[in-house]
Amino acid sequence: MKNSAASFILSFILIISCNLYATENPYTNAKLNIFSGTLSGRVTDKSNGHAIAGATVYINDLKVGAVTDTSGNYFFRKLPSGSFLVEARSVSYKASTQNITINGSVVLDFKLTVNIVEESEVVVTGLSKATQIRRSPIPIVSVNHAALTSNLNTNIIDALTRVPGVTAVTTGPNVSKPYIRGLGYNRILTLYDGIRQEGQQWGDEHGIEVDQFSIDRVEIVKGPSSLSYGSDAVAGVVNLIPTQPAPEGKMIGDIMGEYYTNNRQFAGSAMLSGTKNGFEWLGRISHKQATNYQNNADGRVYGTGFKETDATAYLGVHGNWGFSHLSFSMFNNQLEIPDGSRDSATGMFTKQITEADDFRPIVPDAELTTYKIADLHQHVQHYRFFSNNSYSIGQSRFTLNLAYQKSIRQEFNHPEMSGIAGLWLDLNTYNYDVKYFAPEFNGWNVTLGVNGMYQKNNVTKGTDFLIPSFHQFDIGPFAQIKKTFDKLDIAGGIRYDSRSFTNDQLYTKPDPVTGFDKPYYGPVTAQDTAIFSNYHHIFAGASGSLGFTYNATEQLSFKANIARGFRAPNIAEISSNGAHPGTNIYQIGNPNFKPEFNWQEDIGLTYASKYLVLNLSIFYNSIQNFIFNQRLLGTNGSDSVLLSGFQTFKFLQGKAALYGGEINIDIHPTPKLHFENSLSIVYGSNKASGIIKIQEDNKYIPFIPPFHGLSELRYDFTSDRTNSNKGYIKAQLVYYAAQNRVYTADNTETTTPGYNLFNIGIGKSFMNKTGKSIMNVSVMANNLFNVSYYNHLSRLKYFISPNDPDQTHGIHDIGRNIALRLDIPLNFELK
Repeated sequence: MKNSAASFILSFILIISCNLYATENPYTNAKLNIFSGTLSGRVTDKSNGHAIAGATVYINDLKVGAVTDTSGNYFFRKLPSGSFLVEARSVSYKASTQNITINGSVVLDFKLTVNIVEESEVVVTGLSKATQIRRSPIPIVSVNHAALTSNLNTNIIDALTRVPGVTAVTTGPNVSKPYIRGLGYNRILTLYDGIRQEGQQWGDEHGIEVDQFSIDRVEIVKGPSSLSYGSDAVAGVVNLIPTQPAPEGKMIGDIMGEYYTNNRQFAGSAMLSGTKNGFEWLGRISHKQATNYQNNADGRVYGTGFKETDATAYLGVHGNWGFSHLSFSMFNNQLEIPDGSRDSATGMFTKQITEADDFRPIVPDAELTTYKIADLHQHVQHYRFFSNNSYSIGQSRFTLNLAYQKSIRQEFNHPEMSGIAGLWLDLNTYNYDVKYFAPEFNGWNVTLGVNGMYQKNNVTKGTDFLIPSFHQFDIGPFAQIKKTFDKLDIAGGIRYDSRSFTNDQLYTKPDPVTGFDKPYYGPVTAQDTAIFSNYHHIFAGASGSLGFTYNATEQLSFKANIARGFRAPNIAEISSNGAHPGTNIYQIGNPNFKPEFNWQEDIGLTYASKYLVLNLSIFYNSIQNFIFNQRLLGTNGSDSVLLSGFQTFKFLQGKAALYGGEINIDIHPTPKLHFENSLSIVYGSNKASGIIKIQEDNKYIPFIPPFHGLSELRYDFTSDRTNSNKGYIKAQLVYYAAQNRVYTADNTETTTPGYNLFNIGIGKSFMNKTGKSIMNVSVMANNLFNVSYYNHLSRLKYFISPNDPDQTHGIHDIGRNIALRLDIPLNFELK
């Protein structure tokens, strides 16, 4: 493994070296790309022809940008030949995009309209190349940086729950997993700059290991995306796109800080980036920590504090041959483990202090408010090296993306020996992705590619063994095609995936020193306990999609798409057999599971005018071999207990159907005033199969979000076109209906009452005389009226103390939370 890692990192160095050589060697450069050129032009206000200084012009497929000067002029040099989508944007203007072909010197001017509504943003996720949302048949939503930073969010996934159709499974403020249209976990693929995010996604309490301050924007695909990414994308894709390097000749950065009142969270992040003569660099470091959160019903919730430190570094070069980027990221998070245990007389939280757990003292107030991480906690580390490379060959282009990721997850759950990890999971992942973009001909775009990964997960360093060690190899060739016929865009493709999966046999016996279980590899004796058996299987299947977009007018477009997804069962679903301390669950898997396949049909409508933006979408998702978790009960109807203090759950497989839709209406009588409303609904039904008999208590799929919506009234104010007094003020109402359509079989799930939350926010940018921002300040408040509520997808709702006489008394979500945010942008010219 060490040799493989060394070879992988060496390949990064060779790629960079070859590219640096290509920029200086005329013969090498000519072989890669005979034709290259420049792009220049001017960005002006369409209404009066005035130059727009400081506008950004960006080419997504090349990952290069430029900023206009005081006369509105921009310039790119050393661009590879080919067809690209170019985007120009400026604050308080509607972004403008144009397709161009680079072959020599090209001049392209942009005339921007004063309108801050973005109904046709450029996206790259799930597509062969960058395109406008309005021209993509795939249901995609883009969340820009302003939306991420103008709302109060304790992590990057929570920031996405305002998108219609997107929710999150949570375990306190710092653990959130995305849910799209009623599906989550390994059915959603999370990407970081287009690279699969590989940690321990199968776990309920395993969050996404990404620095929220490093993310510039997010693209969300609602629906099967196995065509582009392989297994695990049957419900959709969340692509977290980090801050891009500075435009040519610029050095940019920011220094920011935050403070939250509820859990006394403070956070800070600093970034600096520069680009000069085609050489790019970026560095960022972030930190945040918090004590236990609080609410009206529970007081301070013991076991919800955390401490997180992250870092990112980036180097890159670009020229007329293409570009090559080498990146590194580090995520280091310590988070406590809540269990909901309370004193029966007072209802106050208690804590485990002995291994036998026969007595629990009440947690003192000083410990509820300290920043010190408790002895019982998780320690999550994630390291990523990855390289993005694009090479031009004449009018064609190919990309090569490689990555190495190391994910370490430790759960310290032994109170008398707090330095010994119970669970210790060590996952190593090698990703590869190769694509060839054929030259465009008569409006046809064809992309061929292959991607996949090799993984090895070691679990033998701990004392608890929920899953076995395993290794797997994925490979998936695919082809995508897109054709534009004036107002009509058609796109589709096909793919075939294969996953070779093997898990290892494991025996354990007590360690004579600690008394805890340890792996045993010697001769099998009567005292040895067989936890896992050897297992090998190949999961394979085809996926694909076909859809169209019809742009009837500049304002109105229609979309339709059908897609088939593929997902291999994850390690927990196949092989788990043990207690998981972070969930209070004893989990049992099933080695006989088949892969999941689904068909989803989507229909959408978009209308965008000067005063109104309307987005409507409906879907139907049919899933074969659907895997879900069900609690096991004993013969007397009580919990089946294989280990004291843990509820026993087992994975089952059947058929399911999900259907519903979303609507979003943004009314803006002036460019400054917005009244935005969204509604989301999804129904999930179990379908009859040979395995499961459908009855009243199991006819619904577990953990489906209830009908919910969001209404926001926002006023964006500026004193003039130079934006020298930029800011906003807004009020939000978030409403969730009661969820009574639940999977009540064997007490797996309970109903959840409805609730309404009121949020407010105000932000102001302070400018200098030239209109350049020197400081951004915002104050935001969530749950202003301090409502006590249960989020239906909160795992803490089910953390019920056995000593509590009220067995519906789980842990409520976070109460009133007020945040102050200060951001100082940096912007310098590089001479």
